Amino acid sequence: MIRSARHQDAGQAFPIYITVVAGLLFLAFAYFAVGQAAVNRNGAQTAADAAALAAAQETRDQLADLWTLAVLDPTKWQDIFDGVGATDNPCWRAYELAAQNDASVDACEPDGLNFSVAVQTNKSAGDSVIPITSTTRAHASATAVIESLCTFELPDPAPTPDPTPTPDPTPDPDAEDDVLPSLTCKDGGIWDLDPADLDDLPGPEDLFSVHLAD
Repeated sequence: MIRSARHQDAGQAFPIYITVVAGLLFLAFAYFAVGQAAVNRNGAQTAADAAALAAAQETRDQLADLWTLAVLDPTKWQDIFDGVGATDNPCWRAYELAAQNDASVDACEPDGLNFSVAVQTNKSAGDSVIPITSTTRAHASATAVIESLCTFELPDPAPTPDPTPTPDPTPDPDAEDDVLPSLTCKDGGIWDLDPADLDDLPGPEDLFSVHLAD
């Protein structure tokens, strides 16, 4: 009778054992699916960050080129440092960087010196015990900001001429006809610009920084 009872207990325990093992396997696969989804979301965020930064850097380069062209007219500098004048749409760079990170752009919205980009991954998290992961793609968004790094002071405007004719003053041989303001830049020190020698000008990275918004 004792042996029979032991066999009966073993027969009852076996289905419970199978159920417990099956439950543990399901949990393991579920945790794996959650992990895969997290990896997919991280990939989407990386793609969004890269796309937003690329769009901002494209506009930064445009603004730096505009400043170089207008270097002899300091009255135009502040507008350029404020982001005025860049007309080429930089979103092609966002599409390019998103594709390099296996994602596609859902939206790209330049707004002055801010660049917001939303992306989705090209692939889902894959088949798993959680059916929705086989079709759901990860989405993410990021905003990059262009910040001017340089300040300057325009010279005082020339005084209003006196309508009463006066003899021309003796010219000062040491005076310069054209004097450009000095640029004081956060990352590049002070640039004393010589109108007669414009070979050494600050570059885009000296004039502007590009970073993700906080």
